[in-house]
Amino acid sequence: MQRTRIDSRELIARLKLEPHPEGGFFRETYRASGNVTRESEGELRSASTAIYFLLCDGGHSAWHRIRSDEVWHFYAGDPIDVHVLDANGTLVTHRLGNALEHADTLFQAVVKAGDWFAAECHDEEGAALAGCTVAPGFEFSEFELATPGTLEARYPQHRELIARLGPKP
Repeated sequence: MQRTRIDSRELIARLKLEPHPEGGFFRETYRASGNVTRESEGELRSASTAIYFLLCDGGHSAWHRIRSDEVWHFYAGDPIDVHVLDANGTLVTHRLGNALEHADTLFQAVVKAGDWFAAECHDEEGAALAGCTVAPGFEFSEFELATPGTLEARYPQHRELIARLGPKP
């Protein structure tokens, strides 16, 4: 089976992707017209949102967290490592990719609400197109980018990975 090579510049233009604050490129493709209310805050949110997300050119998705569950879907290109840190400091890495080509990959992975996570192409020079579905829907007001040094201090056992995938200045 032939792996789909990604021309990142062409894909950015064709899909109308824009730089994401966490790194990579994105475009929202869906926002549910129906709403839900978060029980804990009583806030009204779209029931669900979806985006295209492209990692390329050695870029990564820096450590961040949101207040909703996020499902990652692999579409094309090289495998992606989605690193997730839960509140107890347990690190889990989900390798997303074409599971028909790479036995050690998954088509989908879930990041639970409130967990810190970052993503990178397994091959530093690779490129990958994924999708992310968030429910209740994503709002930038609920997006928190990790402050340099904070996560390293909280989870010193993962200091090297956290520092490597921190926000770009």
